[in-house]
Amino acid sequence: MTAPPLEPPRVIVLWCPDWPVTAARSAAGLGPDAPVALVEKGRVLASSPAARAESVRRGIRVREAQAHCPDLVVLEYDAALDARAFEPLVAAVEELTPGVQVLRPGMCAVRVRGAARYYGGERAAALALVARLDELGAGGARAGVADGVFTAEQSARRSVDRVGIVPAGSAREFLEPLDVGLLEEAGAEPATSTVTLLRRLGIRTLGQFAALPPADVRTRFGVQGARLHALAAGSDSWPLVPRTPPDDLEAVVDFEPALELVDQVAFGVRTAAERFIDELVARRLVVTAIRVVLRSDSGETAERTWQHPRSFSPGDVVDRVRWQASSAQFSSGITRVAIAPEAVDAISHHESGLWGSGPDERIHHSLSRVQSMLGHGAVLMPRIGGGRTLADRQRLVAWGDPAGSTSVREPWPGQLPAPLPASVFTPRHPVAVVDARGEPVLVGDRGTPSGAPARLTSGTRTLDLGAWAGPWPLDERWWAPGQANRAWRFQAVDSTGCAWLLVLDESGWWVEARYD
Repeated sequence: MTAPPLEPPRVIVLWCPDWPVTAARSAAGLGPDAPVALVEKGRVLASSPAARAESVRRGIRVREAQAHCPDLVVLEYDAALDARAFEPLVAAVEELTPGVQVLRPGMCAVRVRGAARYYGGERAAALALVARLDELGAGGARAGVADGVFTAEQSARRSVDRVGIVPAGSAREFLEPLDVGLLEEAGAEPATSTVTLLRRLGIRTLGQFAALPPADVRTRFGVQGARLHALAAGSDSWPLVPRTPPDDLEAVVDFEPALELVDQVAFGVRTAAERFIDELVARRLVVTAIRVVLRSDSGETAERTWQHPRSFSPGDVVDRVRWQASSAQFSSGITRVAIAPEAVDAISHHESGLWGSGPDERIHHSLSRVQSMLGHGAVLMPRIGGGRTLADRQRLVAWGDPAGSTSVREPWPGQLPAPLPASVFTPRHPVAVVDARGEPVLVGDRGTPSGAPARLTSGTRTLDLGAWAGPWPLDERWWAPGQANRAWRFQAVDSTGCAWLLVLDESGWWVEARYD
């Protein structure tokens, strides 16, 4: 007997347009009519309505934006500021209706049922929430009501009124004419490659994608494609996960006189760290990320957010304070240490099983112990980062730290597509690749090889190549002579059936990886 499909939850999505600009403008003390542009890596990330009126658009360079608008106020984008500024608005929504899920800074979602009963209908509930956000300076907040978060978000963005309502059961009809590119930001994983392939296949709208048979979509695009297909069909059945409101549990320790030695600071915060964790446990919470702020006698501050692979214990908190104090470049002693929870979780999600948690628990305690004795960077873990070459994507980060600043979600044009080779050689192996006449294979300026690769020689071994593909160009940082990288990549299969990833650059041929 087949279980009935899950019904999408009826939700209200609250959206604050231009939220990054609103948060940055408020922090800088600028007026609502000021032309503001937020920049990241030399390009405009977001702009205010006044700046957009002067043709300042997302993606253009800063100099071009200033040429369009001489009075433009340029501010660096700060993701942490976005989240901090949005926290009071989320807390205000929680006062009106419980169970708020933060989708991202500037957008959150709540269930319709409870709010609609209290305020007398879906529109009345949405209008009450929007009015509350406007009181706190959201600036033209909008709401969308629909079956599922994805549909409600599109309704909020496209409503001519302050509130857009998609009737129950009408999500598919509402989404049908919308562009398929909206799925790029909707998946749990990057969906750019799936959307690009859909467009190449002639699928331009969500309705065209939803019309494909679900079994065929899953076979061709996998689990991620099936998830996007469900969104396009208005079948967003993922449950709404309300956040756990953070308590005011900041632990502050003042030192008089100021302390010069790191061990003194660590010893001084031990009691506060134990009380900090005990208060969280009393609320049935654990902390997975903390923010530590150190202040010196001369007014200098050092702030850092620390993450933990599981959850913090009092000893873990003391260790982070010690590591941060040892790396702080202060001209005088430390007078204050402030510890605040940055991310908390229900303690039930971290309870040990009936028979314990097995080898994973022992490994965790062993690595944490080594890290505590030898320092924060003594225990490293492999992570996949962003980059175009396989070597760039391999990263080692300290145990408990996030993967790093280089995002895997970036487009990274020129990146090797999946499936990726299993064995990546570090360092790369130098080889010689020749054609059938024994002449070295070279690639001209137009990307045409001088001959078909026929043999691969590594100095002690020669392999005959039965098939090959390429070349694919790789041209990075051409504007920086010391960092420029121009190369050509080939894929080749030898006579034994083993596949190789070959790279030709200015220094010659290399074997970069093997497809095991």
